[in-house]
Formats: sequence, structure tokens, C-alpha cells
Amino acid sequence: MEENKPTEIHPTDNSNDAKPEKKRKIHAYHHIKAHSNPLADKNFEYPLNPAAKDWSNYFAGKFKSQHAKVEFADVGCGYGGLLVNLSTAFPDTISLGMEIRDKVVEYVADRIDTLREKEPGKYQNIAVEKSNAMKNLPNYFEKGQLSKIFFLFPDPHFKKSNHRRRIISKQLLAEYAYVLKSGGIAYTISDVEDLHQWMDNHFSQHPLFEKLTQEELDADPVVPLVYASSEEARKVDRVNGKKMIAVFRRK
Repeated sequence: MEENKPTEIHPTDNSNDAKPEKKRKIHAYHHIKAHSNPLADKNFEYPLNPAAKDWSNYFAGKFKSQHAKVEFADVGCGYGGLLVNLSTAFPDTISLGMEIRDKVVEYVADRIDTLREKEPGKYQNIAVEKSNAMKNLPNYFEKGQLSKIFFLFPDPHFKKSNHRRRIISKQLLAEYAYVLKSGGIAYTISDVEDLHQWMDNHFSQHPLFEKLTQEELDADPVVPLVYASSEEARKVDRVNGKKMIAVFRRK
């Protein structure tokens, strides 16, 4: 399920700290389209291969490098809630949010800029990229590059005729397995029972993934972030919805 636009900026979960000019700019995005067809023909710029990608202007400080190595990828990052929390929880790890909607990408980029201005030296290890992960993921990441990949509240595409648009499929799992290193973790969560079962079944049936046990989930410090960090997760909480998680290890 795609996220609805929040009514105010949440750079540090405290909207009163945001710069007024940032708030005015982001308010113009309130009517962002909630859904996007990832199979439609759109003009996306993407690298010919991972080595061709120049990351110089994405990260800052010690992470600023043409050949920066992303380790965590949040596919369909929405408004960047998880991305921001990953930055502080894993300060030595580079995380990239990947989002298909132009205005949402602009919002997240502004959010990161605001955080860096407010707290110099922090949030230098995160960035956002406008991309279609269903088509171009291997153009960004080398084989076995990622240690974590996230699919938080993806669009359910309820109609059966649109199931081919879902971010989890047999074909796409082969690509996710390719970019994940051995032992890498894929996180999925949804408040839609049908989509949760769909993702769980596809991962469970794939020969390159194995499901984490409840004991392993309880010991994973990332799981609480997956449950609570994103704007969509907070929206589900506001309506007392049910959040269903399934996490898998790359064999």
C-alpha cells in the first residue's frame, strides 16, 4: 500500500524544528499521486552498470565518494522514515532509498538536507534515488553487494490483473538474491493480509531464501525499525491496523 502524504514535514519527528522555507516547499506536495505503475514506460536515468554510477553528490563527509558502496536498500522508500532511522542506528553503513515518484524523491532529498543542516556531521550516510527497482536494480548494485533490502508496505495492486506489478515475484526474487550477499536479509511488511501471504509464499518457495524464525526476529534490532519507522507504519497504528512481517535470509 502506498503512503498518503503526511500533512507536515517530519525531519526529526518534530515538525516544529523544520525550517519555514522547507515547510512551504513541501506543503506544495500534498497532492502527490499515491500510486505509480512500475511497468509503464517512463523516462528514468540509470547507470549502464554499477561501476558507471557516480555517487559523489549523494552522500557527505567520510561517505562522499564517487565509488561509495551502498549496503542497505529501501525499495519504495516513501517519505524516508526508515531511511532516517537507519542512518542513526547504523552510522557507519550507507543506505539508499529508491522511489519511483518524482515529488516524493524531492521531498526525501529536502528532508535529508534539512537534517544535515540541523545536525552537522549526521545523516551523511543516506540518500535517495529516483528509480524503478523492478526494472533497473542490477544497474545499481553489484552481485552480493547488499546486506539488507527492505520492502515496506508496498502497493498491493489488488486487482488480479495487476498482480504482475507487485514488487515481489518469482522473477524479481532472482534479482534480489543476486544483489544480496550470502546471509543478507530481506524484510517485508504489510497491513494487507493477501499481500503479506503473497510475499511470504514467494520468498518461502524460492530456493535462494529461507525464512527467519521468531527467535531470530526477536533478536534482530532492525525489526522494530521496520514496524515503526515509516509514515505508513504510523498511519496503520493510528487506525489500529495489523502489521504483518516476514523476513528472509539469502542462502
